Amino acid sequence: MRIDERILNRVTLARQLLLRRHRMSALDAVERLVGLQAQAVNAPYLGLWTRLSDFRHADLTALLEGRSVVRSSVLRGTQHLVRADDFWWLRPLIEPSLRRGRQAAFGKQTAGLDLDGLAAHARTLLAGRRLTRPELGAALAQRWPEYDRMALGWSAQTLVPVVHPPPNGTWRRGGSTPFVLASEWLDPAPAVPGPDELVRRYLAAFGPATVADVQQWSGVRGLAEVVEEMPLVSLGGGRFDLPDMTYESDVDVPVRFLPEFDNLIVAYADRRRLMPDEYRKRVCVGSMVFATVLVDGTVRGTWKLVLGKDKATMTITLFERLPRAAQTEVEDEALRLLDFAAEDTLKDLVWT
Repeated sequence: MRIDERILNRVTLARQLLLRRHRMSALDAVERLVGLQAQAVNAPYLGLWTRLSDFRHADLTALLEGRSVVRSSVLRGTQHLVRADDFWWLRPLIEPSLRRGRQAAFGKQTAGLDLDGLAAHARTLLAGRRLTRPELGAALAQRWPEYDRMALGWSAQTLVPVVHPPPNGTWRRGGSTPFVLASEWLDPAPAVPGPDELVRRYLAAFGPATVADVQQWSGVRGLAEVVEEMPLVSLGGGRFDLPDMTYESDVDVPVRFLPEFDNLIVAYADRRRLMPDEYRKRVCVGSMVFATVLVDGTVRGTWKLVLGKDKATMTITLFERLPRAAQTEVEDEALRLLDFAAEDTLKDLVWT
């Protein structure tokens, strides 16, 4: 079986909860999407707002405060919000990726360092406490003064399962990120699924896809053998999917605003189901992934929201001229987003 690019786009958007806003709890949505990219503090809130009906800021904040959702370095070794139960099986799978990232960034600065000893001492320092990365790095430097504090703090974060407790990471609450031991913040770990669960969950949220796509999204290598052993359906071009899925292309797609770093934009090695390569270069610049405007299911521009004390400003940059009806739909959705993000302040919408 083969599917064309239009069907691929529509199927992807359906699995991402973007064809319509869903009456689904925020917790169920976090589980469905596997994780919400959380490098930018407000991004998970905006990502849920664009997918769910009647979503409120307090819905996600309550999940973080109640410890059913946690913020930590998981997929690709970057900050995500995931269900607490999912953290326990995701963290071991991505640990090799975390260690590779640590070695690439701080290998030279930590040459000769006993990493097992560092991890053990970091656990001792964090026991019953919350420390920011600079605080943890400074404490570790008392034992290893010959090493850079930043390298020590970052290394400990990759070696020891930690989570970042609220209020940090809740709506408009940034600043230095605190660490606590995951083993103290969360209930004991349940049984840990294998990498086949990672592939299954990815396909349910992002499929159909190739092995390269799954590895791009997760940061986990060596998944080709895992995929070969799973009862999946081949769709040609190296793409595969879960069995018994439906595919259709005759679906109208509303305008959607995705926040910066949204997982949908970075979930594929080949992102042409969402945008042409020339647009990708304008969306993914260095380590930055800009917030995007989807029109008819594909990226047509970027947007930026600045929340001041007395005024909220959204700037929209379109990559192409849109028909009048589509332009109006973009404006209407932008104003709805502004109302969600800054209900009680002045609002300004700027086009560039």
